[in-house]
Amino acid sequence: MTPDPLIAAILVNYNAGGELARALRSIGDEMAGHSWEGVVVDNASTDGSAAAIDAFAPTVRLVQNTTNAGFARGVNQGLAASTAPLALIMNPDCRLVAGAVATLRGVLDAHPDCAITGPRILNPDGSVQGSARGDPDMLTGLFGRTTMLRRALPFLAIAKRNVVTEEAIRRGDESVVVDWLSGACMFARRSALQRVLGFDERFFLYWEDADLCRRLRARGYHVRYVPGATAIHRVGQSSRTARRCAIRAFHESAYVYYSTHVAPAPLDPRRVLARALLNTRCWLQLVTAGFR
Repeated sequence: MTPDPLIAAILVNYNAGGELARALRSIGDEMAGHSWEGVVVDNASTDGSAAAIDAFAPTVRLVQNTTNAGFARGVNQGLAASTAPLALIMNPDCRLVAGAVATLRGVLDAHPDCAITGPRILNPDGSVQGSARGDPDMLTGLFGRTTMLRRALPFLAIAKRNVVTEEAIRRGDESVVVDWLSGACMFARRSALQRVLGFDERFFLYWEDADLCRRLRARGYHVRYVPGATAIHRVGQSSRTARRCAIRAFHESAYVYYSTHVAPAPLDPRRVLARALLNTRCWLQLVTAGFR
């Protein structure tokens, strides 16, 4: 009799090309000798990438959407289609480095109040992506992970708060408590996700991970960055085929986050300012990308 799976790997796919097969292969290598289940939620891909799961059947199953339902809803669908008590949520353009799952699970097991652990995420060139961060606020747009100001002034406290640096590695920390972790790769307790009803589906793409971690912390959980576990993330392999939509979704989700957690009162004047700034930033990015 096959034992019940301990870990469910959930990937939301949208035109990720050959990246999906590489992601599943890295998960399969990590799970060798263990009972696990995989669910790929495909958001109406048109590049045939969903066929990559055929090589991993029946361990990995496909949930096929007829429209692009977004990342948050896709993960919730994957959770609903699986039963394992632990969930590896991973982008299809991400792959695990050997030992990542065991390390993430070890830290999760050692801290009963920890809801999510996340690895050190690297770009393909080996540079650190900055996947552990401080809660977003009005200044995140200026000192966030990819901004010019953060790159120019990384020593400022606001820059260090927005993106946790490699200080944890230099100190030799096994893990460090942070505000939130990137949804590109996270290892979570199903019971904790169920307590907050999973991802908030108002977020189509981006910022849903910051929102999830904030809601978990409000329930008494914490999240931990685990630099001893590593994943490699080739950013934007899905959004590259819908760049205009991705830019707009980023800014709309940023407003949803801000109006939910920073300025929740409907008449808070900061909402008007946030909307104006985000609309301007969105317009500038669309122009720069050649869409206007």
